[in-house]
Amino acid sequence: MQNHFFQPFQTDISGISLPEKFTFPFYYQPHPLSKIAASALQNYLETQSDFEHNFGLDESQSGLVIGKMFGVLVCQNEKDELGYLWAFSGKLANENQHNYFVPTVFDMLTENSFFRKEEELLNAYNREIEALEVSEDYLKEIENYNAKKLQAETELQNQKNRIKEQKTLRDARRVQIESTLNQEELEAFNFELSEESKKESILLKKMTKYWKLTLQALEEKGLVFSNELMQLKEERKAKSAALQQKLFAEYSFYNQYKEKKSLGEIFNNNPPAGAGECAAPKLLHYAFQHNLNPICMAEFWWGQSPNLEIRQHKQFYPSCKSKCEPILMGHMLQGIEMEDNPFIMNHAEGKDIEIVYEDEVMLVVNKPTEFLSVPGKTISDSVYARMKEKYPDASGPLIVHRLDMSTSGIMLIAKNEVTAVQLQSQFINRTIKKRYVALLDGLLEKSYGYIDLPLRVDLEDRPRQLVCYEHGKPAQTKWKTIEVKNGKTKVHFYPITGRTHQLRVHASHNLGLKTPIFGDDLYGTKADRLHLHAEWIQFEHPVTKEVMEILVEAEF
Repeated sequence: MQNHFFQPFQTDISGISLPEKFTFPFYYQPHPLSKIAASALQNYLETQSDFEHNFGLDESQSGLVIGKMFGVLVCQNEKDELGYLWAFSGKLANENQHNYFVPTVFDMLTENSFFRKEEELLNAYNREIEALEVSEDYLKEIENYNAKKLQAETELQNQKNRIKEQKTLRDARRVQIESTLNQEELEAFNFELSEESKKESILLKKMTKYWKLTLQALEEKGLVFSNELMQLKEERKAKSAALQQKLFAEYSFYNQYKEKKSLGEIFNNNPPAGAGECAAPKLLHYAFQHNLNPICMAEFWWGQSPNLEIRQHKQFYPSCKSKCEPILMGHMLQGIEMEDNPFIMNHAEGKDIEIVYEDEVMLVVNKPTEFLSVPGKTISDSVYARMKEKYPDASGPLIVHRLDMSTSGIMLIAKNEVTAVQLQSQFINRTIKKRYVALLDGLLEKSYGYIDLPLRVDLEDRPRQLVCYEHGKPAQTKWKTIEVKNGKTKVHFYPITGRTHQLRVHASHNLGLKTPIFGDDLYGTKADRLHLHAEWIQFEHPVTKEVMEILVEAEF
């Protein structure tokens, strides 16, 4: 079987050792071979004329701007020759197939495919439904029914009003004349008034019955159209659901053992939108299909960043978790020895928590970087666990507030519940003042400012956060520059709110400082550590009411 998309390296790679294990897709440093393959792909994207797609890099180019994730997979063929594959996520220039890029796992757009045939059938249903909904006869029936209904409501209401008016007139006549009549004449007069009232009520009942029958007849005529519409829509819905399930079954992925597993099986027939269309599954599926041995891989963003997410041009990123993790870890990478999963490693092992201040009711600690504030899903070692071990008789939650795992710095710890409540109330009422220091990976246009960007979690790629004005929670930060050196900027952050990853997103987002924190492995480029430190705090002591200031300088 020919490998049409396998490209040998064009540069000398003889001095580069192969990695011992395959790339862990959800957290990695690109291997030199992956970087070379990615560089070749980026050179192609900068010079190609095979397709037109507006990545947002050329201001003169028109059309919708869509940045794109690309991936490379370094692999060996059956002759032990090294090369690489290229792929893009989703569609490129509104097409699934392009020269040099591995094909999609299942191409729904192929001519004469079952999807195209079923899609045409669904479109036929759509056309029939639309034609019926705008047909002259159907619209006339609706118009006639609505007009008669309005007429019925008007006439019946007029009769009800007449009954009230006639009653008022009869009461007035009775008052005016009853003193002039004898008993026999009065009885005759009252009988006459009663008969008049009955006639008006009988007329209302007859009118009500007439309009009920009239509207019922018109409604039944309209139901002929409505039932036909409903039937067509139900048939369309059933066809659409059947097509969806067939797609889930046909959209299948290979692993190294040539075993196939479908989207339906992997996601229990409920995959997220776009599952299987990312670069990583495409690359691995093609490699396994054509007997290529995966060596390492990497994915990078090409183009302008989306409005919500943080994506830097040419920056390497991990595979997305919601769509790719079940496919890759649950099936495609079975049996392949991978680099260690850092998410199940205890990075706090061997690290100590420095106690900066302590008294009978509380203490202040300096949390190291890569150290959980509270126990996680797989790792229990944390500031909470260490404090619980050190102070077994302490009551209450201990942890008053949290820092991100990668952020170092000051945390307040309460030894009893009363102290915890008092300190937490200061955070809630925002009377506590905090200052962070950060080293940004670049230069800023201004020296101080205020950032107001609401945040929410990225549901498809936790724990990443998105800027979202519709569903995000308010997040505000003040900042100022304190030093510029070696192409990097040291700043002070003064967070007004305390959202997850607030400072990291506010620093890196295009609507914020557009400059990620140095070492930010989620929103920037990984380094020895995240250069973000909670260095100063001011609060009121819960017992003495003394205003306390604590400063712990950063070690970067």
